[in-house]
Amino acid sequence: MRSTMKVTALLLALLAAACASAQGAVSAVQVPDALKPGANETLAMIASARGVQIYQCRAAKDGSGGYQWAFVAPEADLFDAGGNRIGRHYAGPRWESTDGSRILGAVKEHADAPAADAIPWLLLTAKSVGSEGALSKVTSVQRVRTVGGMAPKVGCSRAAAGTSVRVPYTADYYFFTTG
Repeated sequence: MRSTMKVTALLLALLAAACASAQGAVSAVQVPDALKPGANETLAMIASARGVQIYQCRAAKDGSGGYQWAFVAPEADLFDAGGNRIGRHYAGPRWESTDGSRILGAVKEHADAPAADAIPWLLLTAKSVGSEGALSKVTSVQRVRTVGGMAPKVGCSRAAAGTSVRVPYTADYYFFTTG
């Protein structure tokens, strides 16, 4: 009986510590007000991404006759705090968990990253487009702590039209649910 109580107490302490660290993670990143999730949303999961942002050299849409790098899609693996691969992020934008749950995002707000050479921080709305699982209840996604991923500043010309580049990036994705 005593050993059962000790195990229960230990499990409760570990659970409390895990909750405290998840709560701390929310306040660890300061974001502009526009990137904050809704008041009714709570943090469900944090995933770190390592991958690339893909750009293609295309004719500029401004009618100048020039060429520019156009964003095509992300390709990244998602990892939990322990370094375990838990999913992937790809065109859509979509996030897919290894359990088969999947969400589709739409950019709601963006803000320049604190680092000048990093892709912007984002707040996206999300809807489930897969099976039940870790991501199926997610309603918002924040992209923060971005490093790299910006389109090249040179190398896009008529001669390079149609070529693609894969620019390495990392980011943290915060997944929020309602309720």
